[in-house]
Amino acid sequence: MKAMILAAGRGERMMPHTKNTPKPLIKVKGIALIEHAINALKRANITDIVINISYLGEQIQAHLKNGENFGVNITYSDESSGALETAGGIIKALPLLVSNGEPLGGLESQPFVVINSDVLCDYDLSKLSLPTGSLAHLALINNPDHNPEGDFTLIDNQKITLIKDKNLTFSGIGIYHPDFFKNHLQVQGKLALYPLLKEAIDKNQLSGEHHQGYWQDIGTPERLEKANNT
Repeated sequence: MKAMILAAGRGERMMPHTKNTPKPLIKVKGIALIEHAINALKRANITDIVINISYLGEQIQAHLKNGENFGVNITYSDESSGALETAGGIIKALPLLVSNGEPLGGLESQPFVVINSDVLCDYDLSKLSLPTGSLAHLALINNPDHNPEGDFTLIDNQKITLIKDKNLTFSGIGIYHPDFFKNHLQVQGKLALYPLLKEAIDKNQLSGEHHQGYWQDIGTPERLEKANNT
């Protein structure tokens, strides 16, 4: 299985830390955020990794190189002309993520993991799999203080919906089948992920699970300080 680490964001909420340093290289307890993500993938025996880069991306590439020093194989999806948001970035990287160059819809197409580079979590990535009929499966967490309204509701411990109270938040960890994106392959620019998730909900193709372990989004200097002191 392959994985993608999302690392193209500008990190504006992390200023001034990100003035001269891309957010994925900011350190938590002496280790760069993106290295925490790589280590989580390694623990799940996922070592073929695609990383999208944009703002100060050359620093990320210079730090990680081809991944050999970290025990993984890294390829890069370059968004230096402008970050494409989550879905747009994944679509651009699909040729690197689809196994053996198999076209979308092919019998050998395999799902791949996508994780945010600015999230610390003890979720076991080796558990990620797609239930029958699902094109995407998300790890959800209890609503954090910075997102009290939540994102989704989970029914029967598997089905994601937007009805009722949205008591869970998307953790930034998920697994996707390439066909999840097939209706949007014509997009050449920015594209957010949420509209695609809503489309999948409407088609009963989005599933999820509730992770109740450690999770911390390193989105602001205050959360960075909290992560370093926890």
